[in-house]
Amino acid sequence: MDRIRITGGNALNGTLPISGAKNAALPLMIASLLTDDTLTLENLPHLADVESLIRILGNHGVDYSVNGRRESQEKGYSRTIHFTARSIVDTTAPYELVSKMRASFWVIGPLLARMGEARVSLPGGCAIGTRPVDLFIDGLRALGAEIDIEQGYVNATARNGLIGNRYVFPKVSVGATHVLMMAAALAKGQTVLENAAREPEIVNLADCLNAMGARIHGAGTATITIDGVTSLSGARHRVIADRIETGTYAMAVAMTGGDVLLEGAEADLLENALETLEQTGTEITRLNTGIRVRRNGGGIAPVDVTTEPFPGFPTDLQAQFMGLMTMAKGRSHITETIFENRFMHVQELARLGAKISLAGQTAVVEGVPVLRGAPVMATDLRASVSLVIAGLAAEGVTEVNRVYHLDRGFERLEEKLSGCGATIERISG
Repeated sequence: MDRIRITGGNALNGTLPISGAKNAALPLMIASLLTDDTLTLENLPHLADVESLIRILGNHGVDYSVNGRRESQEKGYSRTIHFTARSIVDTTAPYELVSKMRASFWVIGPLLARMGEARVSLPGGCAIGTRPVDLFIDGLRALGAEIDIEQGYVNATARNGLIGNRYVFPKVSVGATHVLMMAAALAKGQTVLENAAREPEIVNLADCLNAMGARIHGAGTATITIDGVTSLSGARHRVIADRIETGTYAMAVAMTGGDVLLEGAEADLLENALETLEQTGTEITRLNTGIRVRRNGGGIAPVDVTTEPFPGFPTDLQAQFMGLMTMAKGRSHITETIFENRFMHVQELARLGAKISLAGQTAVVEGVPVLRGAPVMATDLRASVSLVIAGLAAEGVTEVNRVYHLDRGFERLEEKLSGCGATIERISG
C-alpha cells in the first residue's frame, strides 16, 4: 500500500497550479444522464473519485472519450472528457458500486427524471458520519415520485413524469440540492427549492444545466426556481477551480512560510477561508491569475472558526485549518457543525506533538512551538491532507499511510508540493 514520506522544515515558494474541483466535477458528470446528446466537460481533475464515477456511469450506458479518444492522456493532468448517454441500459445502481462512492447515489435524480424509474442502493455510513439520504427521498416525493425502501435499495418511480412543486429543505444539503435541481430540470411545471445550498458547485451545475437548455434561476441564493423543460441537449462546460484544494495549499504556505502563487485559483469561491487566513498573519493577494499567499515567518496567530454552509467556513477545510493551528502562538477553538465524527485526525496530529482536546463539537488547540515527524494514518480525505500540512512543518520525517484517501481528492499532490520546495515523495508497497 502506498504511503507518502515528508521531510519537514522547507518553506514553500513558487507557482502551484489549482485543478478543477472534484465536488463540482461529480454532479456535472452525473448530469450527462439527463440527455442523449454529448456533454463535454473541461478541466476535469484526474482523481480516483472521477475514475470511479466514470465506471459507475458506464454501468448505466454512458460512453465517454478523453479529448476525442477513449484512452486517457498522461495520468495526473486535468482533462476534457465527452460523456454520451445515448440510451440508458440499466436504471439500477447496485450496492457494490454505490458503496465505493457516496456521490454515486445522486444518479437517482437524473434516472428518475429521464426514465421514470430508478433503483439505487442506500450508500450507508462513512468515516465522517452517516450523511443520510432522507432529504433526497423527501424532495423527490415532493416532485411526485413514488418511493419505497426495500432490502437496502431505494426504489423510485414516476411513470407519468415528475411534477414541479415547492420544497423547503429542513436543513441545507449540497447533495440533495444537486439532485433535486437535476430532477426538476425535466419535471412538468415549476419547482421552487427553498433553503437550498448556495455553494459555488451548485452554481456551476446550474450554469451547465442552463447551457443544456434548462431554465434555472437563483442558483447561489437560498431560493432556486426551475421551470421544467421536455428535454435537454448537449453542451460544453468548464469545471470551476477547486476551492478546497486552493484553501489547503494556502494553509500549507501559512504553515511553512514562503511565497506561492496558486495559479488559476478563484478567490470569490472561498472568501471566508481567505479572510480567516489573513487573521492568522498570512498575506493574501487576489490577482487575475490566481491567489498569492505569503508568510514571512513572523508566527501564526490563533483564530477561532466554526464550520458553516457556504459562504461560511467550509467543513472540508476544517482539518487543514486545525493542522495550521497546531503551531499557532496561543489557543484556538474549532467547532464542527456539519458532520459528526470529523475530528478523527486529532489523534494522528497528536502523534506529531499537537496539543488538542475535544469538548463535544469543539476542538481546543493549544499551539506548540515544534512538531516532530512520526508515522501517521489517514482516516478520510480531508484528515489525510491535514497530516501532510503538519508534516511539511514538522522536524524530521513524517510518513502518511493510507494515501488512497488523498488520491480521491488531490491531483498530483506530491508533484505540486515538491515543485514549490517541499521534500515529499510517494513510496509504493
